[in-house]
Amino acid sequence: MRIKSAKYIISSPTFDKCPKPDKPEFAFIGRSNVGKSSLINMLVSQKNLAKTSSTPGKTQLINHFEINEKWYLVDLPGYGYAKVAQNDRRRWEQMIENYLRKRENLLNVFVLIDSRHKPQNIDLEFVNQLGKWEIPFTLIFTKSDKEKPGVVKRNVAAFLDAMREVWEFLPPNFVTSAEKKIGRDEVLVFLDECLNKVVE
Repeated sequence: MRIKSAKYIISSPTFDKCPKPDKPEFAFIGRSNVGKSSLINMLVSQKNLAKTSSTPGKTQLINHFEINEKWYLVDLPGYGYAKVAQNDRRRWEQMIENYLRKRENLLNVFVLIDSRHKPQNIDLEFVNQLGKWEIPFTLIFTKSDKEKPGVVKRNVAAFLDAMREVWEFLPPNFVTSAEKKIGRDEVLVFLDECLNKVVE
């Protein structure tokens, strides 16, 4: 897939304020500070399409971007960041759950996992929840350039092993680096395949 155009459309505070579900849609989500905005910018080859920040938890709305005038890329708020008021966190969680469970044009959720760390319970709990809701998802292991290749490989294997305790079949997964553009082509091919299935 070649991304010829990528433009910001709208930031919505709730699921029902999102654009009309008239195009296929892919959502990106992960723990705060997992490198989500950097990954999105790398995929679309723009430096500032998704706003990056050194402050975790900056994304607080459902952000829609239109790609090639044919599909939506959605930047969702991060999960698991503790430094917000309890009622704010609950509101975010409810907003994310409503979006994930009710958005009828959502084809796939990309769950971002920091490849520098051993499996985190919060990530495993989130993917297990997606399984219960029967929402298709794909794993993207980020920041692979920030750690030795052997460590990244072990951490990825450990996460997949932890999933095997619950899952019979594992989802597709990709190892990426926004800085070095590792995994970009593979993720774009996967997106293309998903879109082609819709056309068929």
